[in-house]
Amino acid sequence: MICKEVIGNIESYSIAIKDKDVLSLEWFETTKRIMRKKTEANNEIVIKFLKEGTRLKEGDILYEDDEKVVIVNILPCDAIQVTPRSIYEMGTVCYEIGNKHLPLFIQGDNVLIPYEKPLERLLVASGYEVTKTHCKLLNMLKANVAPHQHGRTGGSLFSKILELTTKE
Repeated sequence: MICKEVIGNIESYSIAIKDKDVLSLEWFETTKRIMRKKTEANNEIVIKFLKEGTRLKEGDILYEDDEKVVIVNILPCDAIQVTPRSIYEMGTVCYEIGNKHLPLFIQGDNVLIPYEKPLERLLVASGYEVTKTHCKLLNMLKANVAPHQHGRTGGSLFSKILELTTKE
């Protein structure tokens, strides 16, 4: 089976009478454009997404024929759960984690990060309410950051605006 795009999601797609074959993925595999995996029924599926930035979600349908559909299942993993006590603490913890270029997930009122012992120690030392948990990491924040540039050719948006407003 070759999958070039996501057909739909089981939340909004009718698959009532078809056999459901499950493709289980780790959270970090959900952003890969090209991969070869086996489903739970031992069927090989090749994923070759044409568009950049496609993220697989829980329940996405990758393949469908008259008899079956292949559905994405994201496997649970160990994670650090931070429960912010205020909106300020939510912003601060998200900034701290994002500044380390680590993946960040928001589920309910909690911030989840794939488990790393050094990060857990850092968050505890910083005074955050931290719990180790085993769960599915489903809602990855999408944060596109422009690469850092130095010199006259690049610069931040702020520096470009400042430059335009100071010219006479």
